[in-house]
This record gives sequence, C-alpha cells and structure tokens, in this order.
Amino acid sequence: MHILRIALLGLAAIVAIVLGLTFLRKASQPETTPSAHLARKHASPEAIAAARPRIEAKLAATPEYSDFFNRLKADFPAEYEAFLAKASRRSAVTGETGSPDLLMIEAARALRSSHGILAAKAERPALDHVFEMQLAMLRVLAERDQRLCVDFLFGGGSGDFLKFSAENRTLFAAVAKAGIDAINDGQNKRIVREAPTQKDFQMLEDQLRAKGLGKAEIEALLDAKTTDPSLDDVRMCRAGAIYLETLAALPEPARMRIYSFAVQLMARS
Repeated sequence: MHILRIALLGLAAIVAIVLGLTFLRKASQPETTPSAHLARKHASPEAIAAARPRIEAKLAATPEYSDFFNRLKADFPAEYEAFLAKASRRSAVTGETGSPDLLMIEAARALRSSHGILAAKAERPALDHVFEMQLAMLRVLAERDQRLCVDFLFGGGSGDFLKFSAENRTLFAAVAKAGIDAINDGQNKRIVREAPTQKDFQMLEDQLRAKGLGKAEIEALLDAKTTDPSLDDVRMCRAGAIYLETLAALPEPARMRIYSFAVQLMARS
C-alpha cells in the first residue's frame, strides 16, 4: 500500500523543475504550438538555421540562466543540440523564439527525459540539494500565490508559472542547476541504493502526524489529490512545506532511499 502511495507522492509533491513534471509541461503548452512535427514539415533548412542564433542570443541575454545552459552545453552536448534544434524548428514556423523561461523549461524537461534517472545515483549532498531547492521554491510560491503553490505541489497546470518564473529567475535557475548538478554527479558516482522500506514510510507518516498534519492532509499528499473541501490552498501549501521539511529531517539512510526512489519515479514519468 505504501509503495503505491509514495509513488504517487513522488510524482505529485516533489516537483523538480529539471526533471520536468506535469506542472511545467502544462505551463508551457500555450507557447509550444505548432508542434515540432509541423516545424519539421513546413520549415526550410535555411529558416531553421537562421532561427538558431536568435534563440542563442535570447539565452545569452538572460544572465540568470547562463550557468545552466553553459553546463548543459558542456556536460550534455547532444541534449543541448537536440533542444536547440527543436526550438529552432518551432521558431522557423511561428516566427517567435519563445520566452527565455519557456526555453529553460523545455531544455530542463528534455534533459530529464534522457538523463533524469541518473540523479537518483548522486551522492548525498547533490541529492539533498535538489530537494532543498524544491522547498525553497514552494515557500516562495506560498508567499506569492497560494493557488500556484498548490498547482506546483500537485503537478497541476497553470500558465501563471511562466510569469512567476520570469519574475523569479534567480530562484528558478538555482532549482534547475541543482537538478543538472545531481544528474552530472549521479553519472559520475553511480551510487546504487536499496528501495525504501515499509519502516521508512511509516517513519515518514508518523513524523508528519507529529508535526501537526491530520489524516485529511496526509492522505491528500500521499494520494496526490485533494477531496476534502476543508483543505484550502493555504492549508495545503503549509502541508506541502511540512512534508518536504519532514523528509529532509529523516535519518540519512531512510532519506536517501526515499529521495532516490522519488527521483527514479519522476524520471520515468
């Protein structure tokens, strides 16, 4: 029972931007049409080639994201080239390059698809930092927009996230960098961890209760949905933050098993 529930939780409550969850995919949809298929069908090679320097210029003009894209280009050149090729095809059709924030989301999502599972094999500091940044993101969202906070927590879709990311690029970039650092670390270290145990999950649930979460909040988190009408946005944002704080405070062996398991689930989503 707990294995299934924690699997859902890993997909819903632990949002790693660099691993590309549903929230970011939905947030980017309004600006991603027409599809890459149409771009391939209708764009000439000359138009695609002309679009590439415009995209690279837009990224270069966004200093908050430069470190992420420099790392992507240096450490994962094939993924960097694939991202640019896709963005260039779309731009050749639409005449638009897309916002730097949309481009960041797309690049991060592509890296998750190809290499995200490697983050599960990272050493403790790199894996811890991924989840530290998720908590930092959740806290800022909770202060700015409770509805967006809940969307972030449960993987919902909201175009407002593009606006939020544009207004908080330093934070957004730090989350993305934590992810690419963990992927790179996992690629080098290749640490193999056991799956979390029933005892690990029970410890987590017990500590959530000890920190004041009730049955409705815990079930909402573990089942990745809210059905109790009393669970408003403020209450669920608070519960999400407590959840991530509680995970971070678990003993290291249990914490690393759960973190690694959650990252594997996200990479396969």
